[in-house]
Amino acid sequence: MTEPSSAADSSRPRPPVADSSRPRPQYGEYASPEEQSRRAGRPLTPAVVPATTPVAPAGVAPAAEPAAEPGVAVEGARPPHPVDRVAALALLAYGLWNVMTSIGQFLNPATLMDTMLQAVGISGSFSNYDQAKTWGIVACVALIVGWLATAAWTVLRLRRGRLAWWVPVLGGAVFVTLATICMMVPFFSDPAVVSFLNGQLKK
Repeated sequence: MTEPSSAADSSRPRPPVADSSRPRPQYGEYASPEEQSRRAGRPLTPAVVPATTPVAPAGVAPAAEPAAEPGVAVEGARPPHPVDRVAALALLAYGLWNVMTSIGQFLNPATLMDTMLQAVGISGSFSNYDQAKTWGIVACVALIVGWLATAAWTVLRLRRGRLAWWVPVLGGAVFVTLATICMMVPFFSDPAVVSFLNGQLKK
C-alpha cells in the first residue's frame, strides 16, 4: 500500500527551492513609488514634467514680432523732455497766431501791397487787386495746410519721446516762404512795379 503513494509523490512537481546565495528583497524594494506611497499612507505627488522651449526647424526663420502701429506710443520709449514739450507747443501757438493774422492780410491785400511798394521806394499805388486776391487765397490755403501738417508731426514726435521743438521752426520757415512767393507773383505783375523795374534797367 505504501508503494503507490511513494510513486505519486515522486511524480508530483516540487516547489522551487530558493537560492540561498541571492539576498532576500527588502520591504518595498521592488515596489513602484506610487505603491510605496500608497502603502505608507502618503499622498501621491504628481511627477513634474520639465518645460521645453519649442525649437524652430532648421532653415525656418522665427516669426517676427508685429510692428507697432504709427502714432501709437511705444512701450519703453523715453518720455519727452519737459523743456522740449513746452518749446514745441509754444512755437505751434505762435505759428497759429501768425497764420490767423496773415490770412486777414492775404484776403484783403490792398494795405499789404501798398506797404510793400513804400518799402521798396516805388511811388504810386497798387492796382493789381484781382490777381492779388487769387494768390492771396492760395497763400492762405498753403499756410493752413502747412500748420496742420506741422502740428501733426510735432505731436507725433512728442508721443514717441523724440525732440520736436525744431519741427515748428522748420514748418514755419517752409510754408511762410511758400506763402510769400505766392504774394510776390501779383506784386511783380503790378504796372507800378513793372514801370519802376524798367526805369531801373534803363539807367
